[in-house]
Amino acid sequence: MSRHLLPTLALAGLATAFTTDAFAHCLVGARFFPATLATDDPCVADEMSLPTVTWSQTADVPPASQLDLGFDFSKRITENFGVTVSQDWTSLRQPNGTLTQGFGNFETTFQYQVLKDREHELAILSGVIVDWGRTGSTGSGFATDYSLLTPTIYVGKGFGDLPSNFSWFRAFAVTGQVGYQVPTNSFDFTQNAFIPQQLVYGASLQYSMPYLKSEIIDLGLPDFINHLIPIVELSLSTPVANNFGNPYTTTGTVNPGVIYIGSTFQVGLEAMIPVNRASGTGVGVLGQLHLYLDDMFPSTIGQPLFGGTTTPRKMTF
Repeated sequence: MSRHLLPTLALAGLATAFTTDAFAHCLVGARFFPATLATDDPCVADEMSLPTVTWSQTADVPPASQLDLGFDFSKRITENFGVTVSQDWTSLRQPNGTLTQGFGNFETTFQYQVLKDREHELAILSGVIVDWGRTGSTGSGFATDYSLLTPTIYVGKGFGDLPSNFSWFRAFAVTGQVGYQVPTNSFDFTQNAFIPQQLVYGASLQYSMPYLKSEIIDLGLPDFINHLIPIVELSLSTPVANNFGNPYTTTGTVNPGVIYIGSTFQVGLEAMIPVNRASGTGVGVLGQLHLYLDDMFPSTIGQPLFGGTTTPRKMTF
């Protein structure tokens, strides 16, 4: 286990070599990275998603309908270190009407802001995701008896530092993350199967209409349009070890959608398109209401627990 955690810890240790701007949300210079729905943005922040709603159809034949309701709360402990707690509830309806419901395992994510480069609109975040075994409804099949540890690196890059002749292209940005998921057990005796180690990764391509208006050109568009960030996300998982006798099939979804940015909240809606038959059936949907606690409560909940002296920077539309 330690050999997988070392790269993340080493990267966090390099943080002192960089100059970081500790701003709430994910503001890096003039660039705002929204809270993405299927992956994670590359910044620590004080925020909350309530709820995240997902509807999809499983890869079973015939497929079952699955509804997931998620909640997560993120809190900065210091300017650069934050913790997120997450909980999901799932309802699975089989074609014959059988209904199974329950909670997944409780999840905690520890993250450290390695870098925020304002000039190049670059953010780097390191973290460890812990999915705690036996904390959910294990009898329902939505939670496991074992825990999962996932050291993860998150990166975001805006294209605003390109030469001015790139014009509208500078409103684009990309984010990405890659993690190595390791279970605390190697074999699941209840399922009589090996528990694989997984490469968990994703990315987003986004076009910021607020950035286009404030930093490039004001086209005189309706105010509603100037608050939108069209986005395409990719969320994938690939078994890479301890998968004896099973195919090393990549599963995941491609999620085109749009995010509306308000002053204290954002609302996102995405379609979920399975990348292959093993990932699901048909097109699902993902929606989320996300609250910016640092703007809602700038002098209390929105401040880090230690060293809380920052004033949130406001986005311009």
